[in-house]
Amino acid sequence: MAETLHNTLKAERERLDLTQAALAERVGVSRKTINTVENGIFVPSTILALKLAVALDRPVEALFRLDDPSVSPKQDT
Repeated sequence: MAETLHNTLKAERERLDLTQAALAERVGVSRKTINTVENGIFVPSTILALKLAVALDRPVEALFRLDDPSVSPKQDT
C-alpha cells in the first residue's frame, strides 16, 4: 500500500494571513513549490519541512502526517 503524506500547510498559512508567495519568500522557495506541497503533489525535503514549521510557528508534526497503516504510534508499556 502506498503511503500518503497529508499536510495542514494551507490552513496554517491562512491562519497567519499569508499568501503562498509570502510564505515562499520566508522559506526561500517559489510560490509554485508551496502550491504543490499544499496540494500533495510534491513531498518536501526534511529541510523544507523544518523551514515551513519555523515560518508558520508550528511543530513539523502539526503540519505533516503520514497515513500508513503499517506504522503504529509508539505505545507506553
